[in-house]
Amino acid sequence: MDTQRIIKVLAIDDSAFMRKTISSILNSAEDIEVVATGRDGYEAVQKVTDYHPDVVTLDIEMPRLNGLDTLGYIMSECPTPVVMLSAYTEEGAEMTIKALEYGAVDFICKPSGPISLDLTKVGEELINKVRAAAQVDISRLKFIEYEKLEKVEMLPETMIAGRQVVVIGSSTGGPRALYEVVPKLPADFPAAVLIVQHMARGFTKSLAERMNRVSNLSVKEAEDGDEVLAGHVYIAPSNFHMVVAGFAGKEVIRLHQGPARNSVRPAADVTMESTAKLYRRNCLGVVLTGMGRDGTQGAAVIHKNGGIVLAEDKSSCVIFGMPKSVIEAGMADKVYPIHTMSDQIKRLVKVNIEHNIRKSSKGRNV
Repeated sequence: MDTQRIIKVLAIDDSAFMRKTISSILNSAEDIEVVATGRDGYEAVQKVTDYHPDVVTLDIEMPRLNGLDTLGYIMSECPTPVVMLSAYTEEGAEMTIKALEYGAVDFICKPSGPISLDLTKVGEELINKVRAAAQVDISRLKFIEYEKLEKVEMLPETMIAGRQVVVIGSSTGGPRALYEVVPKLPADFPAAVLIVQHMARGFTKSLAERMNRVSNLSVKEAEDGDEVLAGHVYIAPSNFHMVVAGFAGKEVIRLHQGPARNSVRPAADVTMESTAKLYRRNCLGVVLTGMGRDGTQGAAVIHKNGGIVLAEDKSSCVIFGMPKSVIEAGMADKVYPIHTMSDQIKRLVKVNIEHNIRKSSKGRNV
């Protein structure tokens, strides 16, 4: 007898065509059933209490009650894993990042606008994200609260003993985890931070802009040719691998569209491998929540070159996939819950700098 659990989905979109298409895509999976649909936020609020779905797919832009306000109600009154659907516009990207802060598990980018006749292009992605959302511990998706900090000047580069880099890889649940790490790093943090977050094209810029507003460090979407500087955070743009190369005595970012790794581009593996070889023991790798195995091969290269790797503990992960892979491969030096990760990063960077200072002093005394 087949005892496979069926994932019950409530699909909300103001377009009848989109509701039909979303239902058709999801119902094509043996383990998913769309139990109800709705055309706006008010129907979503009513039907989420009537049907108690395992997952809600929710359009961002809707009449009467938009997706963001609807999500806020769902997460406060009847917490349910939500996957947002968003058409890429500057405003839509901003609202989507806000939705992740409000508690959405993930989002799907509609390929060609609010009414995407070609939604089937992302059909497999939609199915996989609904499956992932159904596994989430909803208690880990609370509203993100943060305070706006006054930015202060960074330490001069001449005061930093040895160039340091922190490479962070994350996927599903990543933006939420990143808000627990980046804003907690101090203005005088003596290392550069490179972030590879799996996210649809255009949305990484909005993520960087929003994170920059609440962080002491300077946060931006990486551009080809950017110099890698301490106290700065660079987020890899979607669809581009991000590597670091030595050039004229400096380290600079290079972006390229080489083959996907583990079905993703950008891949944390690619960034970790390039930084490990360039920074060697001054490279700290951090693997946070997400599906898949990205970061495992990169962690191995960091180890080979003398660096350290941290992984997020299962207790705080939205999806315990990427960290689990790193841990099971024996590539995690330490495992920490997300609320302590920034402190551990600060501690390890400080220890490494002190080691470099002592090493440099001994060299001068010889």
